[in-house]
Amino acid sequence: MIKTLKDFTLVIAMVLGVAFYRYTGALSFLTPYLLFGMLLLTFCKLSPRAIRIKPMHWWLILIQISSSIAVYFILFLYSRDVAQGVMICILAPTAAAAAVVTGMLGGSVAFLTSYTLLSNLAVAFAAPFMFSFMGTHPDISFLTSVLKIGSRVFPVLILPFFSAWALRKWLPRWHKALLSVSKLSFYLWAAGLMIVTGRTVVFLSEQDTGHYRDEALIAVLSLVVCVAQFWIGRILGKKRGDPTSAAQALGQKNTILALWMAQTYLLPISSVGPATYVIYQNVINSWQLWRKGRKSRAE
Repeated sequence: MIKTLKDFTLVIAMVLGVAFYRYTGALSFLTPYLLFGMLLLTFCKLSPRAIRIKPMHWWLILIQISSSIAVYFILFLYSRDVAQGVMICILAPTAAAAAVVTGMLGGSVAFLTSYTLLSNLAVAFAAPFMFSFMGTHPDISFLTSVLKIGSRVFPVLILPFFSAWALRKWLPRWHKALLSVSKLSFYLWAAGLMIVTGRTVVFLSEQDTGHYRDEALIAVLSLVVCVAQFWIGRILGKKRGDPTSAAQALGQKNTILALWMAQTYLLPISSVGPATYVIYQNVINSWQLWRKGRKSRAE
């Protein structure tokens, strides 16, 4: 019974977020703290000796950043709303849970762990410049915008990393205590998903009727980029003998972070992108796990 509930925790979180959106949406101020806690617990499990940055990691980062910029400028010709909604689905860093799924699929957990760290660091530096350039807040200068966004993004993405390693080095007892509750990160993820889902529903319920076409297009293109990222990662990974790890690295996103960034720094409608992406990536991963399970039973 408990295992069944855990399997459906994320689905339950999203349902609760939708059903009680007036209440869960009002808790959006907690999202940065939940993200910090989730990443801190994740990084506490990382040993500095286990981090091995390989050439494939840099290729994946290059694709992640450059393709998000390219897609934004292409779609901007049609609509800035659509461009931002699809762009954030590509820019978002790899999910902390990706390493777990990768291990279940027979990929390299070490590869994914290293890329998750690198991906978060890259986005922490790239996002303030990209969001400022998009001019969502034209009333302030570019440099002021970069500094303002960076001051809020860096603590969420960078501080957990340094905090985890500082605890490991100087406060090992506290580090050990956090390791003993590392599974709590999954439930922080679920809580964050519930809140940002509620916040998205609040926006959708209060908007005017003129955005439905763009929202539908964002949802469709979110599916396209989700499938494309898993596919591109798999193609690149085949050349290195590990298609599963590369596919998960590029395709499985930290959608909680993506939703928070969209709701905080981009146009509100852009949150439709990561809100639908989380469904697509979970469907793909569920299908992959089912297929691997069937293959294992057949053998």
